[in-house]
Order: sequence, then structure tokens, then C-alpha cells
Amino acid sequence: MTDMPASPLAAASLATLPAPLVLVGAGKMGGALLRGWLAGSPAGGLDPAAAVVIEPHPSPEIADLCAARGLRLNPDRPEPAGVLVLGFKPQGLDTAAPSLAPWIGEGTLVVSILAGKTISDLKRRLPGARAVVRAMPNLPASIGRGATGAVASPEVDAGQRAAADALLASAGLVAWLDDERLIDALTAVSGSGPAYVFLLAEALAEAGIAAGLPPDLAQSLARATVAGAGALLDADPRAAAQLRKDVTSPGGTTAAALAVLMRAGGLPDTLRDAVEAARVRAGELSG
Repeated sequence: MTDMPASPLAAASLATLPAPLVLVGAGKMGGALLRGWLAGSPAGGLDPAAAVVIEPHPSPEIADLCAARGLRLNPDRPEPAGVLVLGFKPQGLDTAAPSLAPWIGEGTLVVSILAGKTISDLKRRLPGARAVVRAMPNLPASIGRGATGAVASPEVDAGQRAAADALLASAGLVAWLDDERLIDALTAVSGSGPAYVFLLAEALAEAGIAAGLPPDLAQSLARATVAGAGALLDADPRAAAQLRKDVTSPGGTTAAALAVLMRAGGLPDTLRDAVEAARVRAGELSG
């Protein structure tokens, strides 16, 4: 069971989050989330004065953003955070854990986007953490079109879950999971999924070149086709299977191509095997 972004939780305001909001790690994903929080939403944007960024090696863009918007960057004196967001590389958790302890108070909500790090991992390395949300965003979150799965520890109350939902929803769709074990399957579908789509665009372009199209034209057509189909899928509420049927005329060119793609051992079977391989590997990495 999941709760999708249309649930009442998504209406929480970034402007009323427990302060301070502390972001640890402002690289590609952390920086993208930060920009989304500052840009705001219909429910309200983040108050820069209530935000802290911890980034030992800030990029010029992040340093300029913090200076321009009045965010505190790498302050000398830690204080218990209202929300502590962990956005650095997961292999850095052991090294970072001692310095994070002063930021964690009794009421601090910890939101982690550290791939492969379970709630148990986080609590073991951050003994002061009680309320923990583990989240798995994907690459399109960097442009506000992501799909993020999230699961909360039992200590997370309704207000804290609403706060986490508001933060994650700034990057796109949020699906709440009841069972942390489903994170591996979600990672295999949405976390790794953008790479599958990029491979489709790559293979489609190569097939176009093999069919005689100039390389530049094949690349442009493949890119626009995949992007356009994705936009249509987003805009049209009908199921993907129905959209596929609507674009397929009996006996036509699309039907001929789909007969190849959907035969035994074709695209559906290959993609099922690929997702299973990713799910198994995700479990190995978090074990």
C-alpha cells in the first residue's frame, strides 16, 4: 500500500517546517532539492533564514545561492535541527556520523536519501536519531520531475511525515511505502528506471541509423520521440497499455514492430529480468 502525492500530507507548507532545516550534502541531488525548496510550491517556499547547509566543499553555485538567499553555510556552532536531511554520498556516512550528532535533538526528524542505507543503519550510526524517514529519489528529481519512494520509522508522527512529504514533493511524485523491504523493488523500477529510458533512446537512435537515417537526425528523432511519449504519458490519465493500443493500427507499421518487441524473450521479458537483477543488487548493497 502507498499514499500518493495527492494525499493531504502533500499540503504541508515548507514555510512552516520545524526549524532549522539542515541539509548535509549539497551536491547534485542535495543541491537540486535545496533549489526546489527555495523555489517553493503553492503551499509556500522554504524560509532561507531557517535553513542551514553543511557542505565541506560547496560548489560556486551553492556558495552563491547561500550568500544570495541568506542561508547559513557551514556554521561554526551546531544546534539541534527541526529537520536534518542527509544528502551526501552513502559511503560517507561513517565518517560524517560523529559531526552530525550535535545537530540531532530529541525532536529532530532525520530524512535520508542515502542509497542503500536502511533505517537500522542510520539509527546504529546516529544513536540520537529516533524519527527517521528513508527516501529514494531518482535523477529526474533534479528538474522537479522525479519519483521518490519513502518509508518512515514508527517514531515519525503525522506532523513529521507531512514535513517530509512537503520536502520530497518539491522534487516530484512521492509514494509512501508501508514496508521498507519494498525500497529495493522501488529502486529497481524508478531509481534505476531513467537509465532504462535513456538506453531506449540510445537504441532507437542506433536502429534509425541502421535503417539509413543520418546520425544527427536519428539522435534528434529518438530524443524527441522518447521525451514526447513521456510527456503524453504524464498528461493523459489512461493506462500505458491503452495508449499503446491507441497508437497501434491493426496490420500497420507499429503493429509489425510491436510483434517483434513483445514476442517471447522480447522487451517485456527482458525488462522484467532487468528489474529483478536491479532489485537483487539493491538488496545486496543494503545488506
